[in-house]
Amino acid sequence: MVGAGLAGLATACRLVGDGHDVTVIERSGEPGGRNGTIREGGFTFDSGPTVFTMPHLLERAFGHLGRKLADEVRLTRLDPAYRAVYADGSQLRVRAQLSDQIAEIGNVVSTRDAEAFRGFVNWLEQLYEAEMPNFIERNFDSPLDLLSRPRAAATLVRLGGFGRLAATVGRRFEDDRLVKLFTFQAMYAGLAPADALAIYAVITYMDSIAGVWFPEGGMHAVPKALAGALAESGAELRFDTSVSSILRDTAGRVAGVVAGGERLRADAVVVTLDLPVAYRKLLPDLRPPRVLANAQYSPSAVVWHVGVRGRPATGVAHHNIHFGTAWAESFDQLIKRKELMSDPSRLVTIPTLDAPAMAPEGHSALYVLEPVPHLGARIDWTRESGPMRERLHRFLSTNGYPDDIVAERLVTPADWEAQGMAMGSPFSLAHTFFQTGPFRPRNFEPRVPGVFFAGSGTTPGVGVPMVMVSGELAGERVNDYLVGR
Repeated sequence: MVGAGLAGLATACRLVGDGHDVTVIERSGEPGGRNGTIREGGFTFDSGPTVFTMPHLLERAFGHLGRKLADEVRLTRLDPAYRAVYADGSQLRVRAQLSDQIAEIGNVVSTRDAEAFRGFVNWLEQLYEAEMPNFIERNFDSPLDLLSRPRAAATLVRLGGFGRLAATVGRRFEDDRLVKLFTFQAMYAGLAPADALAIYAVITYMDSIAGVWFPEGGMHAVPKALAGALAESGAELRFDTSVSSILRDTAGRVAGVVAGGERLRADAVVVTLDLPVAYRKLLPDLRPPRVLANAQYSPSAVVWHVGVRGRPATGVAHHNIHFGTAWAESFDQLIKRKELMSDPSRLVTIPTLDAPAMAPEGHSALYVLEPVPHLGARIDWTRESGPMRERLHRFLSTNGYPDDIVAERLVTPADWEAQGMAMGSPFSLAHTFFQTGPFRPRNFEPRVPGVFFAGSGTTPGVGVPMVMVSGELAGERVNDYLVGR
């Protein structure tokens, strides 16, 4: 296993559960990959994802090892999951209970849209039930596989899943604030809500209906617990070790890897590096799949990890989304013109509201994210970092967050690229139609039998739930390969 991120750890859990001997090799000194940590000035920052959804997938990973999630990681459902702040000063909260959400919409927006929310939830649930088992948690060998589940496909058509997301949601609600709140998730897929297919409302279901959870101690508690459970279940984990090449036998099949200068024998190798990087570094003699040659990448993000004196004001949530006014224009700038947004929307996550030990007493750790173009844009981040940091600082001050800075780390697309993410995007390939499902890069390399892939660049895609599923799917591929030898 090359990489101890969530995808690699999920794959390892599946394979250990299937009875295979597993070695996980990780270049850094801790598990997690993108879900790692940054430590500065007494603060601990989660370096990657801050939103955790679909805990049943984590339950399943531990289940492969004969363990229960409740015994390994304590998860608390956030209520509200998000606090949305709009340019007109109004605020909406995404609540955990249906009755609370209806009351929230009724109090802030209108009775009409509050009642419409019931039908919206029903629609999302039907989308999820059709998509998850039939098109997400599934390996594809060919686009023709789409035809093998005609009833599920017909359900998606009936539900309007192949219409446009923003327009579909807009027909359900009169107030544009709700359309923004329940379509911004398309950004996770690298698409503007106006351009994304309505099937991507499944992401809205995952965090706005199924709920957002927070692991006790911070997001890094998840990979740490998975790694610990794997080690106790017999897997070998090697940290501070880099894989430099994949070994092959005389027939061209996988024979092992070279890791830390040592040759390690293996009958199968699962690679979780970003796919373009995986081909360049570990399979340099192979032409990457055609889909990578002309790939469209998701936008990137600047993340400002800030340790500050003081605590947030009453009413500030764990996750806070600040929506700009120029909604459609901002997406055009970001995705089509590849420019910095003149009126950006931003996310502020404050994990110390629920994990105070991540900061010294009386202090807070903030995670401030602004979407920016990937490295295909003409932006010099050595020059732009300073102005970006100043804009984000003013934003904190203007919006009432504590802003007396003690420690900080600014992460730009150039930094993401240095960490091994193609085009400087932590969100990998955009989920355009021809980069989704059976059209996404496959999770195995047929020219080198025994090489498999997991992570956001392959099936099924981007986000914590999807990379957990990718580990399951890669494990299924490996097991079939090894059993069939």
